[in-house]
Amino acid sequence: MTTILLGPQRFTTTAQAVLRSLSVDGPVAMVNAGWEEREVDDAELDGVLDHRGFNLRLYQRAVEVLAADRALRRAVLEHRACHAELRAFYGLRLQAAWDTVLAVRRRPSRLATDDVRDGAVRSAMQALRDVDDWYAYEVARIVEGTATSDVVRSSEALARHREEVAEAIAAASVVVLAGGHVGILMETLRLLDVSVPAEKPVIAWSAGAMALCDPVVLFHDFAPQGVTAPEVHDRGLGRLRGIVPLPHARRRLALDDRERMTVFAERFPAHHLLPLDDGTVLRFEATPDRPDARVEPPEGARFIGRDGTVETWGAR
Repeated sequence: MTTILLGPQRFTTTAQAVLRSLSVDGPVAMVNAGWEEREVDDAELDGVLDHRGFNLRLYQRAVEVLAADRALRRAVLEHRACHAELRAFYGLRLQAAWDTVLAVRRRPSRLATDDVRDGAVRSAMQALRDVDDWYAYEVARIVEGTATSDVVRSSEALARHREEVAEAIAAASVVVLAGGHVGILMETLRLLDVSVPAEKPVIAWSAGAMALCDPVVLFHDFAPQGVTAPEVHDRGLGRLRGIVPLPHARRRLALDDRERMTVFAERFPAHHLLPLDDGTVLRFEATPDRPDARVEPPEGARFIGRDGTVETWGAR
């Protein structure tokens, strides 16, 4: 299973060279629903893909099917409202738990040993993870409830579009997931029930890279308002398990703040946090016998270590 994560393609374009390195012929399925209404403006992307691309039009399909099926539209709007309400409560709990971890870490112990302080730090960190786990559980419950609802199952218009998308992916030699709004991208991927066979190569960057993994984690240390802690947003496709991609890491993360980065890394102990900056190319090859196993970063990949520093995988 070949999966390649790239850095942002706005200024440093690597997708064309990576596509050619796969040495496969045939059409390339393009997923750029994160661009929303600009999804159809794909001439530049198609050029990068050697004019082999065909647009799956997931966003346009979603708009069409929701316009044709009023019951489905109501179900989707209800799903959005439930998710937004959940995120509001999660944001309150998350920021408080994040601030508590930092406050506990910064308070020096007045005793001869740090046993009490160390225990407080571990407990505060676990409380932060518990907030994430609660949110992830509730997101999964909302997603499952919508996906298995009678409205979704009985929609003929949706079934037709899902079948067309599945056939198009089956005919493609490679699938490419571009960036844009990761929330919209995830919503359209889920609505159209997009599934990429394990044996089919995938190239992804920015929001597309985030959507491939699980969980989808949002982050922006320099946000002017709102939640400043990295936040779990949604379930991803889970093609790469054990990986949290961090697009635009240099612009969105305070990488020099070792304490903040340490808390970020320790918060996801079962995952590798991988910065995806301009020019980054990370190629993953999952073993055929265990396609769902957690993967390790490829040699040379940059990752945020448990000590809060950016390290290189495999470096000695």
